[in-house]
Amino acid sequence: TECTRRKAERNPLRATCRHDRVAGMVTAMGSADPVRVRSHPMSATQSYETLIVEHGSGDDDGAVTITLNRPSKKNAMNEQMWDEMLVVLRQLSDGLAARVVVITGAGGDFCSGADLSGPANEDKPHQLIAMRKVSEVALAFHRLPMPVIAKVRGVAVGAGCNLALGCDLIVAASDARFSEIFAKRGLAIDFGASWLLPRLIGLHKAKELAFLADVISAAEAERIGIVNRVVEPDALDAFVSDWARRLAAGPPIALRLTKRLLNEGSHMSMDQALEAEGWTQTVTIASTTDAVEAMAAFVSKRPPTFQGR
Repeated sequence: TECTRRKAERNPLRATCRHDRVAGMVTAMGSADPVRVRSHPMSATQSYETLIVEHGSGDDDGAVTITLNRPSKKNAMNEQMWDEMLVVLRQLSDGLAARVVVITGAGGDFCSGADLSGPANEDKPHQLIAMRKVSEVALAFHRLPMPVIAKVRGVAVGAGCNLALGCDLIVAASDARFSEIFAKRGLAIDFGASWLLPRLIGLHKAKELAFLADVISAAEAERIGIVNRVVEPDALDAFVSDWARRLAAGPPIALRLTKRLLNEGSHMSMDQALEAEGWTQTVTIASTTDAVEAMAAFVSKRPPTFQGR
């Protein structure tokens, strides 16, 4: 751009302008050319030692459900689960086959956090190395480009609470409980809580939850803005399935770009956000057939069928 040329003449080492940085951010939003995003076929169910990954079909096509599957430990996350989560998250990030992800827990609980049990003399990696893997999983989860719904029953505490907070939407059963339990275990918060909590509920309320480590109800979590919806336990599956179907039927490229805009918005000035919106809207209008389909469906008074291209 002209802005870049002028800066390059003054200082070749700083030859970028705000417009270039925003354009670069849009390029990083999954694909600068959405038509070429790869899409891989997925099997109906994938089995892991600690996870169950189910790919929908029919009305649920495009919806992927990840179930944490250690019910005897309230789905506490151990070394095997960290490894398997990383594999699954990387697979889901590649392509448009998965349009929405639902994450939940087997049995009656969502997740009781990291599994701190095990023999004291167990051959474990240095704690800093172990935490880097935890952080890698949290970052891979945060970077999932499609909408993610947490379906929460029972306890969601510690890293399990922050796994839910890292989702785009949280639907909780009325008997669900949430806690930043770390302080009661003599630990500092992790799995992204220091970044997530203040952005969701404000700094002072975040400190209250982190310092006191109280267990709060689903109703309280909804009141302070952590949870989107609270429903009765026997209505949870149907409610989440309805949201997942609606998201899976939506325009995947537009939803991915919207998610990225919202996630990045707090780091931008107003003019940078508007510039990014201009670029992303140009991508949807000029480079996707889904925008054409949406307009044709509107004119024909019929539901659109989005193909993700």
